[in-house]
Amino acid sequence: MSVPLLQVADLKKHFPVRKGLLSRTVGQVYAVDGITFSLDKGETLGLVGESGCGKSTAGKTILRLIEPTSGTIRVNGERIDALSRGAMRPWRRELQVVFQDPYSSLNPRMNAGDIVAEPLVNYGLASGQALKDRVSGLFAKVGLRPEQMQRYPHEFSGGQRQRIGIARALALNPGLIVCDEPVSALDVSVQAQVINLLMDLQGEFGLSYLFIAHDLAVVEHISHRIAVMYLGKIVELTDKRSLFASPQHPYTEALLSAVPVPDPKARRKRIILSGDVPSPINPPPGCRFHTRCPYAEARCKVEEPAMREVRPGHFVACHLRKVDETAFATIARA
Repeated sequence: MSVPLLQVADLKKHFPVRKGLLSRTVGQVYAVDGITFSLDKGETLGLVGESGCGKSTAGKTILRLIEPTSGTIRVNGERIDALSRGAMRPWRRELQVVFQDPYSSLNPRMNAGDIVAEPLVNYGLASGQALKDRVSGLFAKVGLRPEQMQRYPHEFSGGQRQRIGIARALALNPGLIVCDEPVSALDVSVQAQVINLLMDLQGEFGLSYLFIAHDLAVVEHISHRIAVMYLGKIVELTDKRSLFASPQHPYTEALLSAVPVPDPKARRKRIILSGDVPSPINPPPGCRFHTRCPYAEARCKVEEPAMREVRPGHFVACHLRKVDETAFATIARA
């Protein structure tokens, strides 16, 4: 059995809250509070949830752009969560990122060719004419012309800037690319072009994506599996078909009810959640969703639900969902 490209176990990232002249720690922001998942080679895992739920923090922690508080991160079976800065350097070739803002993520003082060439120069992989040829090839892969290598970021459109970011991420032939809301700042028509480009590149190079977004329609199009986050925790994880056809967590149901239906005659029951998202500094006890859940029981307020496999390949953290023995029996007979 092959080892997953990425394995994350009980990953946590807490930020201290400091006050006073002495900057004493008076609390913690529980941005990511114990998430577990794996990602296979050539697979796309969508990570969705409301703004502030910890999606981007999870991605940056996995990349070691920020240090984890606890938990384990394995890449190709090897732990990287406790590696020193120097020991982490070889792994950065395997892990790359495409940022949300296609303008602020590019150095305005460097031309596009130098931006894409920078990773190759840093690792001493190419120089001279070989470097120019490699960068020219990367430009062609992402739909840009080689003559655009001399232009600066402000001379490109938003979609073209994001293509430069994708080319830079591809430069070191990584196995995993964390896409941190890569199309949320783009026009809808351009979003489709960038998403299709990412899918084509995945098929060509066997890339794995951790695709962070809040647009469920985009996530459905590109993902193989989807993890739903709420207030620092993953509450549901399954393949995209099962998630959209039969969501098991009340929060997922509410998210899906808000997705526009491209049919003026179609009617969908909208689930309006009461109240606001609790503060990550002081999350509620028990199930973190119970303050807004229309089905919450007394148990939900005091006991935190464990992530359980209620159907084959379908995991959910909810006291109200029972294990579907029939579904497991059908799989066993097959």
